[in-house]
Amino acid sequence: MKIEGARILVPGATGAIGSGLAERLHHRGAHIAVAGRDRAALARLAGVCGEVPARRFDAYDLDRCADTVVWAHEVLDGLDAVVVCVGVPGFGPAETVGDAVAEHLVTVNALAPMAFLRAALPLVTEGGAVAAVTGIVVDVAPVGMADYTASKAALSSWLSTVRREQRRKGVSVLDLRLHHVESGFARRAVAGSAPDMPRGQTVREAVDKVVEALEDGAR
Repeated sequence: MKIEGARILVPGATGAIGSGLAERLHHRGAHIAVAGRDRAALARLAGVCGEVPARRFDAYDLDRCADTVVWAHEVLDGLDAVVVCVGVPGFGPAETVGDAVAEHLVTVNALAPMAFLRAALPLVTEGGAVAAVTGIVVDVAPVGMADYTASKAALSSWLSTVRREQRRKGVSVLDLRLHHVESGFARRAVAGSAPDMPRGQTVREAVDKVVEALEDGAR
């Protein structure tokens, strides 16, 4: 997919990766719309990117997630890609993670991204892309992260099936399995504390990989 001139929605744009990606796409000549939960951060990002369209949502409101895609399609006069950067971490042995925390992780990390992308599938043009950040946890299943990993693995499995469904339409479906990123994400856990982890890649490096995946349609 050619980035310059592409119409792209970035949900989760107030996080480190989402905001970095939005700025990079803007500087590369894409026409972007941004969406996020933090109203002040969203306003700042929209200003940095030239007063691009911005909309607030809460990941627990799945209808609002879907409606945000329709809104972006209208304000951008079409959609070539949707890249979902929504997510929240959670830590602790499985027996210590309560059902409410597990529900929160599944809703934010799986159901909300699915709602965004489900709404995008009929709207994204041929040759475009839908994408979501899952993470390397899908492959390595770290100890002390069972529920977080399960939520990301659910999204990854969904993307795998959707990829097969969209092949004939010519829409790339990207599972962005980023390695650990030094973004402060782990410090915002809904439960528990992050285990010791080796130093990860920078946000800039992660954004590089996402943009490269969009350009070449790589998994």
